[in-house]
Amino acid sequence: MNRQNTVALITGASRGLGLAIARAYAARGIQLILTARGAHDLQLAATGLPDALAVPGDVADRAHVERLVSAGLERFGHIDVLINNASELGPSPMQPLAELSPGQFEDILRVNVVAPLQLIQAVLPHMRAQRSGLIVNVTSDAAVQAYPTWGGYGASKAALEQLSRVLAEELEGTGLRVYVVDPGDMDTAMHRAAEPGVDLSHLPGPEVVAPVFVQLLDETAPTGRFEAQRMLISV
Repeated sequence: MNRQNTVALITGASRGLGLAIARAYAARGIQLILTARGAHDLQLAATGLPDALAVPGDVADRAHVERLVSAGLERFGHIDVLINNASELGPSPMQPLAELSPGQFEDILRVNVVAPLQLIQAVLPHMRAQRSGLIVNVTSDAAVQAYPTWGGYGASKAALEQLSRVLAEELEGTGLRVYVVDPGDMDTAMHRAAEPGVDLSHLPGPEVVAPVFVQLLDETAPTGRFEAQRMLISV
């Protein structure tokens, strides 16, 4: 992928991993379409990033997804990379499944599964037309490991991983690539919300993981599940 003229759409870009990815991409000359729910924080995040278009809104809102992709195409003419990073944990502190209400679970699924699919569907026609594109869905080891109180979040990430596997099969031979990336445990506001009061200072910051997302721009990397902490790709 020619990074000189690459456009990346990153969700959840106002802080944490999303902002770290945006900064790593910007440092390599990649043009950015950034979105997050908080308009003020998103604008602050975009400050100092060249060629960055900030479009605040909720990715779970289909109307916002349509506006976001339309604004990006109007500004840059194409979208080459989609990073589905925005995630919803559910209640903080996190609750056991016996106490997680159906409404709370629906909110988690809406952000972590439905929203990524909506974004994928919005960018796919343009990526298909150019016969190239990179779709990255951020997952978690909670998708494959059973952690008490992480059931709602973990179930949503498991669904996202299966969605990604099927999508990769459906896009075989089109020139598009699909990944799920498990960045591992990080010291972020989201993780602190998941486990209030727990000292996370020993964990790496998201800037340590962000270079992995730059590596995925390399077209020799096979489609699959990328576990950032172990630096392995498996199909």
